[in-house]
Amino acid sequence: MNHDARWVLPLGAAAADGWDLAVTDARPDWQHTSLRVATLTPASSGSGSRVLEGGDWEYVVVPLSGAAHVTATTADGTTHEAELAGRTDVFAGPTDVAYVPAGSRITVRPSAGAARVALAGALTRGGSGAAGRAFRHLPAAQVPVERRGAGSASREVRNFGLPGVLDADAIIACEVVTPAGNWSSWPPHKHDVERPGEETALEEIYYFETRSTDPRGTDPVGYQRVYASGADRPIDVLAEVRTGDVVLVPHGWHGPSIAAPDAHLYYLNVMAGPGPERAWLICDDPAHAQVRDTWREQPFDPRLPLTRPASGETV
Repeated sequence: MNHDARWVLPLGAAAADGWDLAVTDARPDWQHTSLRVATLTPASSGSGSRVLEGGDWEYVVVPLSGAAHVTATTADGTTHEAELAGRTDVFAGPTDVAYVPAGSRITVRPSAGAARVALAGALTRGGSGAAGRAFRHLPAAQVPVERRGAGSASREVRNFGLPGVLDADAIIACEVVTPAGNWSSWPPHKHDVERPGEETALEEIYYFETRSTDPRGTDPVGYQRVYASGADRPIDVLAEVRTGDVVLVPHGWHGPSIAAPDAHLYYLNVMAGPGPERAWLICDDPAHAQVRDTWREQPFDPRLPLTRPASGETV
């Protein structure tokens, strides 16, 4: 198992400043994306809120478990608020999210009881003055839910932060749920070169959670693979992942993301890059691209969705 410490961050390895996880551009060779995760508890415990000065970064606030209240004072001095209903956990279905434009001061606190919240960020191309972006609360019912793949490559993708769904400057974000025993991020693909109309250069963060399907409570694990797309960009990662772990993809082919036979796998993806276009354009590894042709002959995994679909589901 190759746990390259530059790109594989086990739970607790990147905790900082009151955040359980803080992946930022302070990391060497990391420039365009960020992810912070906090466990928020009632104010009497001293862990009731987190405050973040956005600067040139825009954010999507994603409840992982529980409900949260978001307050954002944007660059023009206007204060916006959103009550995020959230969910019991990441396997319970899509959540509502809040988009916060660059130049904002963000405060997140739990609405009732404890909550775990992720702040997915991207460096905007227009800086804190990125024009035309507005604070937005996107309800869970408006999150498109995609059925991707087939057979043992079946997975559910919740596209709350994609172009066409969320008006943003740079950030692209989504969630993927992979049932126990299935593969996702398959076939392996990359997005590390700017080729207009074909591929966009995007950094990517994978944040994982796992859930055992065994009532006896087995150790729920998954696996993530990242490997070089060229001799000039060496990377070789095969990581065993559990809840709270992160794998960074600066470049290279990535996939599969493998759910063990006794554990469902969830990941939150955060992407952004230096190019002029906000688009998620990928290139499949030609050694495995033909797998897509087999999906037409295979049924979609009937275990998905793991819960009943939101009213905004698309297939």
